[in-house]
Amino acid sequence: MDEPKIAERRLVEHLADMNEDEALALARRMLLEENADPLHVLALCREAMDLVGKRFEEGEYFLPELVLAGEMLETIGAIAKPLIVNGPGQEPAKHGKVLIGTVHGDLHDIGKNIVSFMLDINGFEVRDIGIDVPAERFVDEIRSWRPDVVGLSGFLTLAFDSMKETVEAIESAGLRDSVRIMVGGGQVDETVRGHARADAFGTNAVEAVGLCKEWMEVPG
Repeated sequence: MDEPKIAERRLVEHLADMNEDEALALARRMLLEENADPLHVLALCREAMDLVGKRFEEGEYFLPELVLAGEMLETIGAIAKPLIVNGPGQEPAKHGKVLIGTVHGDLHDIGKNIVSFMLDINGFEVRDIGIDVPAERFVDEIRSWRPDVVGLSGFLTLAFDSMKETVEAIESAGLRDSVRIMVGGGQVDETVRGHARADAFGTNAVEAVGLCKEWMEVPG
């Protein structure tokens, strides 16, 4: 295996194993000294976060590990983002507005943060309203901010009912026809999408970006 591939595997392993100092030092070197593709580095981070999520599900990791993983991701993202928007060409025009949050009863935000970041660097205006967001807050934000897409995130199975309640609140407020709704996180699949009555679901940030591009009719 060549040196770049070895470094990539090490980055994933350091992130997944909670080796903060080693992971951040390696990411900085790859991005700032070796001119690695920042989008590829972020994809490696997502791969590591998938491992973190599995270890959490299996009881190997707990909330402190999830928090640390999110902090490492945020640090690496802060380094990578300027390298993307300041690369060849200009910062992309905003394609549409996406409101995103983790639904009521769920405190997980790693996946949501990755989706927010990837939407941002792909030219969408993103408003992230955080974790444990009640349905009424989504309704208020839709009324005031007028997003094109609403993303409901949830890692825990209890979040599935919260997603449904949020969509129902949006419907009751007469706002359902004004937005596309996507759900994602953890064990979200087509069954959960149907339960929540959302328009689509995504298993990762790339799919979420793809859905938004499709809905906003963004070429490519």
